[in-house]
Amino acid sequence: MRIGVLTAGGDAPGLNAAIRAIGQMCFRDGHQLVGIANGWAGLAGDFAGRPMVPADIAGIVGQGGTVLGTARFDLDNPPGGRDRVLSSIERHLDALIAIGGDGTQRISHWLADRGAAVVGVPKTLDNDLIGTDYCIGFDTAISIVAESLDRLHTTAASHHRVMVVETMGRGTGWVAAMGGLAGGADLIVIPEFPYTMQEIIEHLVNRRARGDAFSIIVIAEGVNLETLGGHESGELSSEGVRGVRLATRGVGQFLASQINAHGGFEVRTTVLGHLQRGGSPTAFDRIWATRVGAAAYDAVAAGQFGTIPVVHGSRIELVPLADVAHGQRRVPRELYELCAAFF
Repeated sequence: MRIGVLTAGGDAPGLNAAIRAIGQMCFRDGHQLVGIANGWAGLAGDFAGRPMVPADIAGIVGQGGTVLGTARFDLDNPPGGRDRVLSSIERHLDALIAIGGDGTQRISHWLADRGAAVVGVPKTLDNDLIGTDYCIGFDTAISIVAESLDRLHTTAASHHRVMVVETMGRGTGWVAAMGGLAGGADLIVIPEFPYTMQEIIEHLVNRRARGDAFSIIVIAEGVNLETLGGHESGELSSEGVRGVRLATRGVGQFLASQINAHGGFEVRTTVLGHLQRGGSPTAFDRIWATRVGAAAYDAVAAGQFGTIPVVHGSRIELVPLADVAHGQRRVPRELYELCAAFF
C-alpha cells in the first residue's frame, strides 16, 4: 500500500512522534510511506508527496514542529479545493492519514463520505476537538504555560505587580485553565466563563485588601473583548475574529490597559504566543502521539477508513470521523470551579 501522511493547521510538539510511529509500522509491514508536504496544500495543487525511508524518521521523536511542514490552507476559497484533494488521493495514494484539529477532521470526514480511504489523528494545542480527552501538543503547551507562570511569579512578587499572561485558546480555554491551574494563577479568564472588567478589578482590590501584593492573571486569546468593555472588529467564530488573527487582537494588552486605567496597580503583560508551540514535546506528548499514530496505522491496515483513534481515559478507541467533525469540547464547569477555588 501507498500510505500518505500529512500534518495540517498549526504545528504542535508531538507531530513528529506520530509521524515516526506511522512510518515504523509502514516499514515493518512492507508498505510505502508517502510524506505530503504542507498539509492539504500538498494535495490541492501539484501533488507534493514523496516516498519516505527509515532515515527520514530516525531520531525525530523528540523534535518539535513537523518534518513534513504544515500550513493553514483554505480548500473552499477559491472553491474546488476539496475535489482536487479527493482526486489526488485517488490518483496517488491507497490511503491517507490526516493529522490535525477540528478543521482537518471536518475535511477528512467530507473526503471519507465520498469514498476516500482516510483515517484521522487528533492534534490541536487548544485540546478542543470533541470526542477525545487528548490532542497532540496540549500537554507540552500547558507545561510551557506553567513554567512561564513559575518564572513570572518571582518578578511579580518582587515588584508587587499585576502580571497579565495571554495564552493560546480560540473558542475554548483549555490551555489557559490547565496551564493556569498548574502554574498557580490568581485569576483565569476564558471564553466559557467570562468576567466583566468590574469583576476583575474587584478581584484585584480584594486580593490587595487581604495582603496579596501581586497577582497573576491568565487570559485566553479568544476571550471576547466585549465582555471586558472593548469592541470586536469582526464576528467571533471557532477560528477567532473573522479576518483578524487572534494574536493581533491584543486581549492581554487590552486587559492590562483597562486595569492600568483604573489606577492603583502596576501592570505588565506577557504574550506567550508561539512559545507554546515550539520546542521539544513532553514525554506525555511523545507517548500519546506515538499511541494514536500507531492506532491510525492499524486502522488503515485493517481497512477501517472514515475513522479516528481518540483517547478516553487511559484507552484508545476507534470512532467514526463524524464523531469529531462537528462541535467543540469546552472546559466543563466543574473543572473551572476547581481552578476558581484557588483564586
